[in-house]
Amino acid sequence: MDITLEKASDTNASLKITLTPADYKPEVDKKLKDYGRKVQLKGFRPGHVPASLVQKMYGKSILVDEINAMLSKTVSQYIRENKLQVVGDPIPDRELADTIDWDNQSEFAFSYTLGLASEFDIDFSDLPSVTQYEIEAGEAEVDSTIADLQQRFHAHGHGEEVADGDTIYGELKQTSTPEGADAFTAKTAFPMNQMAEDAKGQFVGKKKGDVVTFVLEQAFPDEKARANATGVKKEEAAELTGEFTFEVDDITRNEPAELNQEFFDKVLGVGAVSDEEQFRTKVAEIIRGNYGRESAQLLRLDIEKTLLENTPILLPDEFLKNWLLEVNEGKFTPEQVDEQYDDFTKSVKLQLIKNKIADKADIKVEFDEVLAVTREMVREQFGFAGSEDEEMKKTIDRIARNYLMDEKNNGQNYTSTFNRVYDDKVIEFAKTQMTLVSQDITVDEFKALVENR
Repeated sequence: MDITLEKASDTNASLKITLTPADYKPEVDKKLKDYGRKVQLKGFRPGHVPASLVQKMYGKSILVDEINAMLSKTVSQYIRENKLQVVGDPIPDRELADTIDWDNQSEFAFSYTLGLASEFDIDFSDLPSVTQYEIEAGEAEVDSTIADLQQRFHAHGHGEEVADGDTIYGELKQTSTPEGADAFTAKTAFPMNQMAEDAKGQFVGKKKGDVVTFVLEQAFPDEKARANATGVKKEEAAELTGEFTFEVDDITRNEPAELNQEFFDKVLGVGAVSDEEQFRTKVAEIIRGNYGRESAQLLRLDIEKTLLENTPILLPDEFLKNWLLEVNEGKFTPEQVDEQYDDFTKSVKLQLIKNKIADKADIKVEFDEVLAVTREMVREQFGFAGSEDEEMKKTIDRIARNYLMDEKNNGQNYTSTFNRVYDDKVIEFAKTQMTLVSQDITVDEFKALVENR
């Protein structure tokens, strides 16, 4: 076998492969013998079909299959062993392949066009610093969060007058009906937040015992809200229209929870804190933790941006555009490829950079690491967090393994999880090599920063 790489430029090359009988004949002969033992042909006992007849019937297809398999393996192995930074897939020279005479040739020549990324290196010491934001939860943010929690864990109270947001209970009566039909009447509840804005004024300010006359479909134009307000099915509510009266029997509203031990226990767990000061401290920690995850994500994006902007890499643009059109088989036009090409090349370059970092740092991902991440995903998804007994651990492990080995999606679950673990390890290594500058920032400043990005 003869393999030659011919580089036309830093980003374009041809890989030429010549195969002789010594390369493929042993395996082809072996498969022909296997066929001879298995083939069943009328007039011959199994295993006694003449070799010449087996050759005539199956020789060409076995030869073609064997050479195609050998080429695929050879190209991949050559690229891997020579550490070629190939982008896209090698494209075979189909015109050259079409000239092959499979019946008479014994030596075969093939050629592949390769798209290459230019040589590059990463010197972390030359990279600019990256800002790592430390989120400070100020008093205003703590106050706002506690107010939201008080609303979430609200208590039920009763009002003297109807206000927007209340729920009013009473008797609903239809004032006019078609001849021969019974008037609709029901004890029901009106959630004011489901009522049309221009109808609320008829109810706001009313007290217990007051009677409001109104048009039902104007107060509840949405049929689903009307069904909820009347207590009938949606299709029946569509028929309820016209003038109605509503006599107010009771007014209820959600009142913010009081800052007491019962509230603290509901929010943080029984006994986690014992007074308001401790509660505020804990809330501030939670806010920092929540925004800390967003800060970590922003740091990751900034690291990737810094690596991209400071690592010049040339790509075979024409080759890649043609390759994108070919592999997508008519799904995109040349104009659409041009439109999305910049984003595509950024992702290609970023992956090349990460691969280079992984190679330098000897970063590898083992199956146990992928499995551990998947187990954690199962715990979070199914609420299995915390300590588990042995039976629970076995259940989690079984679900995780089934997810990773799911054959229905051709191993995509394993591949995507592997890539996530790989990516995380590369970024974590980059953090140890780059200069990270901490900067304290308020929640509002951080929100504005993220919005501007």
